[in-house]
Amino acid sequence: AGDGFIGWVNGSSWFKSKRISLHDFIITNLAVSRIVLLWILLIDGVLLVFSPKLHDEGIIMQIIDVFWTFTNHLSIWLTTCVSVFYCLKVASFSHPMFLWLKWRVSRVVVWMLLSTLLLSCCSAISLIREFKIYSVLGGIDRTRNMTELFRRKEKEYKLIHVLGTLWDLPPLVVSLISYFLLILSLGRHVRQMHQDCGSSRDPSTEAHRRAIRVILSFLFLFLLYYLSFSVLTSSYFLPATKMIAKIGEVITMFYLAGHSYVLILGNSKLKQMFVAMLRCEPGCLKPGS
Repeated sequence: AGDGFIGWVNGSSWFKSKRISLHDFIITNLAVSRIVLLWILLIDGVLLVFSPKLHDEGIIMQIIDVFWTFTNHLSIWLTTCVSVFYCLKVASFSHPMFLWLKWRVSRVVVWMLLSTLLLSCCSAISLIREFKIYSVLGGIDRTRNMTELFRRKEKEYKLIHVLGTLWDLPPLVVSLISYFLLILSLGRHVRQMHQDCGSSRDPSTEAHRRAIRVILSFLFLFLLYYLSFSVLTSSYFLPATKMIAKIGEVITMFYLAGHSYVLILGNSKLKQMFVAMLRCEPGCLKPGS
């Protein structure tokens, strides 16, 4: 619901004005990617519960894996783009490298978006090797004694599957650095304003504290998602694989839903329209107004 709201508000505004800010463009694409992810998870969960044999068939699994891998990496990198954008726009440091990036924030984020699309395609293409090994495993007669070939191919398949999580390490590291710098800068600014004003209830101080809480929520949900994704990928090596997979998918859906509402609450335009929609105020369904 949250992602649909973001996509609807920004998409309608974009369609009417024929223009969209870089920030709105990023979070709109992020919302669309998460809607696709939720549908993939829903289809995967339904097949896993009601038709496990169909779910484990080679072609079905490969189609789900390709769409999931591409959309998941796209979503993670778009989340990283949001964190970098916030960091360069809001944070304040005197280091020459940071200032160089801050003055070129639009160019930096645009190049990140292009790299995001390329890396997402590469991560999906990397599954070809994994699918070839899986097809070999499916062709081995497992009614006989476990052959050395089967054991070797099975270990290779699991190893490649788990190593696929390394695609998520760069965006995780970049996001952590961005969030850390942003929290550090905002925290320092809050302390400075508290010293200057002598009151912790100053409106500007409260606004910065709210921003810190929003960023901490971003960070918590992102780490929770990365943890659940790692557990899902490593479930081959854990007992009760199907149960772990279901728990991981529930956590993933919680992240996808929760993060979108944090985005709404952290954006003044989206928050205002969302509150107006909940109150059913006249004109609340007109994003461009």
